[in-house]
Amino acid sequence: MSKYEYMKEALNEAEKAFRLGEVPIGAVIVRNGEIIARGHNLTETRKDPTAHAEMNAIRQAAERLGGWRLPGCTMYVTCEPCAMCAGALVWSRMEKLCIGTMDPKAGACGSVFDIVEEPRLNHNIEVETGVLEEDCSRILKEFFSDLRKSRKQNRRTLV
Repeated sequence: MSKYEYMKEALNEAEKAFRLGEVPIGAVIVRNGEIIARGHNLTETRKDPTAHAEMNAIRQAAERLGGWRLPGCTMYVTCEPCAMCAGALVWSRMEKLCIGTMDPKAGACGSVFDIVEEPRLNHNIEVETGVLEEDCSRILKEFFSDLRKSRKQNRRTLV
């Protein structure tokens, strides 16, 4: 499979989150050409601030591989990881990170912070950005546009 096909799989995960009313971010982890883990946002569903797509995928990969280190693994994620997820990627020793769209408000892989390439840390991650960027951006824009419309309608019914 190509990086685009893996990102499409991450987008499938984002769609699952969208259908649940979660912020539509999805992730897959690949090792030796095989998807070994998948995740999508479940923070609202689980009432858990750590249930981000990346964290869910990392947990699944660690369980599958039988340890917390994930050498030789690449994560494909639809939106730039936050500081929590970027830290977990570094600690898990992820080899590569492919990002769909950047997050200029909370991204920690080059936008606001650059945790994954911080030279003072004991591990750095190779990063590639812009993989299916338009598709990854579109699903987020649609979600937040729908959310704003819904909130606006709710305010009207309360008045």
